[in-house]
Amino acid sequence: MFVFWRRAMVWSLATTTGLLVVGCGTSPSRAPVEDRGNSRAPAVVMDPGTQAVKQPPGFENAGKAGYYAVKPGETLIRIGLETGQNWKDIAHWNNLERPNQIEVGQVLRVMPPTVAGTATTPSTATAVASAAPTGVVTRPVALSSGSSASHVPPGPAAKPATTASAAASASAVGEDQLGWIWPVQGPILAGFDEVKNKGLDIGGTAGAPVLAAADGRVVYVGAGLRGYGNLIILKHNSTYLTAYAHNQSLLVKEDQSVRKGQKIAEMGSSDADRVKLHFEVRRQGKPVDPAKYLPAR
Repeated sequence: MFVFWRRAMVWSLATTTGLLVVGCGTSPSRAPVEDRGNSRAPAVVMDPGTQAVKQPPGFENAGKAGYYAVKPGETLIRIGLETGQNWKDIAHWNNLERPNQIEVGQVLRVMPPTVAGTATTPSTATAVASAAPTGVVTRPVALSSGSSASHVPPGPAAKPATTASAAASASAVGEDQLGWIWPVQGPILAGFDEVKNKGLDIGGTAGAPVLAAADGRVVYVGAGLRGYGNLIILKHNSTYLTAYAHNQSLLVKEDQSVRKGQKIAEMGSSDADRVKLHFEVRRQGKPVDPAKYLPAR
């Protein structure tokens, strides 16, 4: 009897286990899911490695007149030479506290603030008024009730503008006529080439005097421009700069005024393969052939 009861219990347990296995193998019913549609936009996950592109200082002025984008390897001194400006003025116009730290792509103002940017055309009245000779006050002519416009003296009112135009032309000519002289007396070792040699290479002996080619002001003295050695840059007016490179010694200081023919340096071979003076003339920053400005020998 006991054996029979035990076998019955084993059979009952086996049956129950089988039912459980069958129950587990059957796919359970899924709970109903509410369709919410697109009522909630998915969250945007930013790539941690993605960062906003940092624009160089002054990028908003790129391409504007009177501005210059810094190229690789350039210094403020080089930019001053390329634009015909004093590097100190460029630093001042751009509020550069550290002139030696400029970035590639940085856009710098290279013209005075009153000149750079979009120039406005003055009205005719303003132009005529500004053209009036110093000390002359112009007043409108009052007409009496019986007068007509035909009684107004003709002609003279238009003369100031003509005078101003002539003065402007004379000023432009004066910018070019500086009475240039040769900075040194020696043979021409290499002529002007706008790409390969932006000036004249003139031979000589070490220690020979280097003279200012025209009246001007010293805007740079030093050896901070690669390829030029000991260099002096003079600014003669708003149009012209001259550069004197490879000197042995420098005899002037920045911001010093010099006269045409004044000794400013001594010839040498700094950053050069031989004793020579590399002499450049820059017209509004663009290199031009010095031989076209210097007197014939």
